[in-house]
Amino acid sequence: MPFDALWKRVIAECAPKWMSVHGPDHWRRVERNALILTTQTGADVDVVRLFALFHDSQRLNDGFDLEHGPRAAVYVRSLRGPAFELPDEAFEKLVYACEWHTTGLHHVDPTIATCWDADRLDLGRVSIIPNEKFMSTAFGKEIARYGSLQPWAHLAPPIFGS
Repeated sequence: MPFDALWKRVIAECAPKWMSVHGPDHWRRVERNALILTTQTGADVDVVRLFALFHDSQRLNDGFDLEHGPRAAVYVRSLRGPAFELPDEAFEKLVYACEWHTTGLHHVDPTIATCWDADRLDLGRVSIIPNEKFMSTAFGKEIARYGSLQPWAHLAPPIFGS
């Protein structure tokens, strides 16, 4: 999967100057979080990496924007084929995870659950302490209870240049 080229494209198309707490730095932290979580959840690595990139890419602002998830799902659908490929089942999980990441509470599917937990584990950027009751995976709950990803940081593989 050409992740680097896709990241460059999405940043060029979707990351306006105002975007700070929901912008590319957040997307990379969500990707790191997801890769750490996948070591225990068995989630689809391509899906969680794509989720990290797309989930907040269609925000209109850094404030209240409940429709950014559904817009992200539409954007993901528009890029399938010309920009990336996924098998149908994995693609539908990516679309669902993006569309519902703000309003969905929990999910039993390990891939969707990992996507949502990875995003929620980065709430510290907006001064919210991640709470285990909002995590879907056992590993996400454990990390939230501990209060830091630091003990598991070594589990994240290098993500640039892949």
